[in-house]
Amino acid sequence: MSIILASFLLVFGSLFPIVNPPGSAFIFLAHTRSATHAQRAELAARVAAYAFIIVVGSMFVGSHVLGLFGVSIPALRVGGGLVVAVAGWRLLNAKPGATEGDIVLAATPETLRSAAFYPLTMPLTTGPGTIAVTIALGTSQPFAQTGPSLATVGALLAAMAISAVIYLCFRFADRMEGLLGRAVTDALMRLFALLLLSVGVEIIWRGISEMARTL
Repeated sequence: MSIILASFLLVFGSLFPIVNPPGSAFIFLAHTRSATHAQRAELAARVAAYAFIIVVGSMFVGSHVLGLFGVSIPALRVGGGLVVAVAGWRLLNAKPGATEGDIVLAATPETLRSAAFYPLTMPLTTGPGTIAVTIALGTSQPFAQTGPSLATVGALLAAMAISAVIYLCFRFADRMEGLLGRAVTDALMRLFALLLLSVGVEIIWRGISEMARTL
């Protein structure tokens, strides 16, 4: 149990600040203003499921996939950081209320289902920062030293917990707006958009720094 708990805390504690489900919920809400409450609930479930797949896949096969295509983690950071930075910039410059502009998705079932993975899951919820950290966790010493079976159980439980928190935050994002008010929600969305932009720049900088050390 101690091995499982240690693995759970390692994975959950490392990913929660990066995924930031409460902050991502406001960005999710900004993209789904035109959706109904039922549509938003379905989207939340899809995003949570996709996030779980990305975390688990990155942890256990991510390094092998990158090696297969000859992509290094620094290159992943730079490319993914650019995507995150652009997404943050678009949200930061959205029109007041986020009711107009190109960040709001059309409320058709086909559009919403296709948007559940991109951009709502990747890169806005579990983006390149999450993938890079998860790949690093999958190859870290705690998993190798404590035995893969017990460590894997803890990691899977952590991935499930992160997905559950994502679902709850996204599912009730409109309720949080009702409690806070539209003006406060819009201000928080722009604050988290600025943080998203900053995270993108930080990911790019780390990738460039790692590349420079190999020259």
